[in-house]
Amino acid sequence: MTYIVVEDCIKCKHMDCVEVCPVDCFYEGENFLVIHPDECIDCGVCEPECPVEAIVPDTEPDVEEWLEINTKFASLWPNITRKGETPADAEEWKGKPGKKALLSENPGAGD
Repeated sequence: MTYIVVEDCIKCKHMDCVEVCPVDCFYEGENFLVIHPDECIDCGVCEPECPVEAIVPDTEPDVEEWLEINTKFASLWPNITRKGETPADAEEWKGKPGKKALLSENPGAGD
């Protein structure tokens, strides 16, 4: 099992989860974070830190696509180990459905 980031993170990207990760397995995109599945130690400390509940175990139903997305972008985007600035409009995007089309493939700044 590993934890992954799902659609709820898109355009919210609070990054509270990054601060608590003991193995630094988060990678930053322009408007989304991913967890590297091969680096995650399944400790679960990140899951309760996410204010939009965007981190789930890969054993949840219907998350196969998000596991693939996390795997793909973890190899392309820079590693992030410290909490950055939350987007100014994050609260406006919280809980909105259908955000997958807004997922930017551009990398974030990383550390």
